[in-house]
Amino acid sequence: MSHLIDRDISAQFEHAQRILIASHIRPDADAAGSLLGLGLALLDKGKSVQMVLEDGAGKFHYLPGFEHVTRAPSGEADMTIVVDCSDPDRVGSVLDQYGRPDLVIDHHKTNLEFGAINLVEPDQVATAAILVDHMPEWGLALTSEVAMALLAGIVGDTIGFRTPNVDAQVLRKAAQLIDLGADLTRVYHEELVMRPFEAARYWGAGLNRLERENGLVWTSLTLADREAAGYATDDDADLVNVLSSVRDAEIAIIFVEQPGGTVKVSWRTRPGLDVSEIAFRFGGGGHAAAAGADIVGGLAEVKKRVIQETLLLLDKNSAE
Repeated sequence: MSHLIDRDISAQFEHAQRILIASHIRPDADAAGSLLGLGLALLDKGKSVQMVLEDGAGKFHYLPGFEHVTRAPSGEADMTIVVDCSDPDRVGSVLDQYGRPDLVIDHHKTNLEFGAINLVEPDQVATAAILVDHMPEWGLALTSEVAMALLAGIVGDTIGFRTPNVDAQVLRKAAQLIDLGADLTRVYHEELVMRPFEAARYWGAGLNRLERENGLVWTSLTLADREAAGYATDDDADLVNVLSSVRDAEIAIIFVEQPGGTVKVSWRTRPGLDVSEIAFRFGGGGHAAAAGADIVGGLAEVKKRVIQETLLLLDKNSAE
């Protein structure tokens, strides 16, 4: 089946001249790295390529080609592609004028397969890892710039090779990209070490109200916290990964209040639990160990509902 999909994708790439690639809002390293890796390879192939992220790619300034990324598309496209995105709503408004994407490439187990062709491999650690495997089959070269982008995606989604799904094969892929010219030290430093001053202040607000109950650790960030810290974007500045390091926590959750009456919720868990099912019930998705959802409602109301559902999962797991 994979061979047939590769053949179909290769044929589309061969005939398309104007290609549009998009990924999800609030892009992480896998979204930006997959978009840039595929986009740069297609540019090298002589294609006209638009790489679009509705929220921009400024935080990925260290990746080759980030200056090519725009916030909105323009003109026509022969082929539209969505990478690292499980449902069309997460793309934002980028594809509104283009309709159903021709190709979806993703690794989320909750993917809705909303493309004409869907290359979805939930066992992969990152969408970038899927591209490492398949791009040579599509006749696309893994240059040093492409390798750098794809390595960022793998490092970002594995939190520096620390997630339970990392195995020797994943490390071999990373080594392959390093051999091709990717700078692991730079990627690791930018993705996992460096933080803006404003992000550190933002973290302080969340850590100050940290709570726990029966293996669950959680905190919240309000719009007022964001304004006071001077933090420019509407994510959690990766604070959820700090919460997940709490020794007694089986599951960590962070609630980030958004403008317009919604709350962004992120779950992280230890091996053996699956938080993607909870996220899916709240209209989100993700992976067994890391999932998220944007939930309509006030912060207090959303916290109550989500904490209740998550504690039920922990109770069920402890009873089994």
